[in-house]
Amino acid sequence: MALFGSKKNTPKKVTAKAKSGGLADVVKSVKAGAVPEKKKSTPVVTAGLKQVLVRPRITEKAANLTSSDVYTFDVVPSATKVDIMKAVKALYKVTPVRINIVNVKGKRKPLKTRRGFGTRNANRKAYIFLKKGEQIDFAS
Repeated sequence: MALFGSKKNTPKKVTAKAKSGGLADVVKSVKAGAVPEKKKSTPVVTAGLKQVLVRPRITEKAANLTSSDVYTFDVVPSATKVDIMKAVKALYKVTPVRINIVNVKGKRKPLKTRRGFGTRNANRKAYIFLKKGEQIDFAS
C-alpha cells in the first residue's frame, strides 16, 4: 500500500511521428519562410525601483549630512549598490558619486505584555553622496 502517490512512473512510448521531428523539419520550415522571431529587448522598468528606497531617513545626523551633499535612505535588505543607484537616478534625477550601505542590527526591547525581551527587525540604510551643488528635494 502506497501512502504517497499510487501511480508508478512508467516510461512514455515514443511514436514514429515524434522521432522524425529533427533537423530536417527545421530546415524545411526555414526554407518555407517560417523564420523564428527575435526576442525584443526588455525596457528598463522603474516600477520596481520605487520599492528599493523605503523612505528617507530623517534624523539629526542625516540632517547635518545634507549640508555636505550626503543623503540617507532606509532601503530594502536585499538591495545592492547598483539597485540603489538606479533607483536614485530614476526617482530624483541626480547621479550619485558614491553609495555606502550599513546594516543596522535590530534592538533588544522589553515586552509590554509579558516578561522577557523581544527584538526589533534589522534594517539597512544607504548613504548617498552627490556632486557639489546637486540636491534631492523631498517635498516634490
